[in-house]
Amino acid sequence: MDCRQGKLRLQKWYVPLSDKEKKKITRELVQTVLARKPKMCSFLEWRDLKIVYKRYASLYFCCAIEDQDNELITLEIIHRYVELLDKYFGSVCELDIIFNFEKAYFILDEFLLGGEAQETSKKNVLKAIEQADLLQEVRPALTGKAVIIIINILAYFHFIFLHK
Repeated sequence: MDCRQGKLRLQKWYVPLSDKEKKKITRELVQTVLARKPKMCSFLEWRDLKIVYKRYASLYFCCAIEDQDNELITLEIIHRYVELLDKYFGSVCELDIIFNFEKAYFILDEFLLGGEAQETSKKNVLKAIEQADLLQEVRPALTGKAVIIIINILAYFHFIFLHK
């Protein structure tokens, strides 16, 4: 994901490449996509890949896919990710991504696994994100003796169920 100024905000690689190669590819793609006119098609061929991109306000979402992959499905995946970000942040903007990049990556990881959509239901993805947020809120409160008490209670119930 990059913005109109060409600054990369998020990137997720599903193939192993050196940092030098990633930077070179990123620089080339950002220049190529930003140079295109707004009315042009959101698909382009680059090297042996197809680039699918979509602009939302000042943010560009780009995916590089293999030749046999479907561009329209990829465009739908981009749109679904933006919808998830919108639902979570309430009309996502570049600052949301900058200051909450961990959450943007987490949402992406809940949605995609190894570059493939693992969950197509927005409702299920948002539910998983909400549960993770609740877990983060509960963790700091569970320190010291509280953790030991909870572990002991769980061990006690585990023991009771095993011996019935």
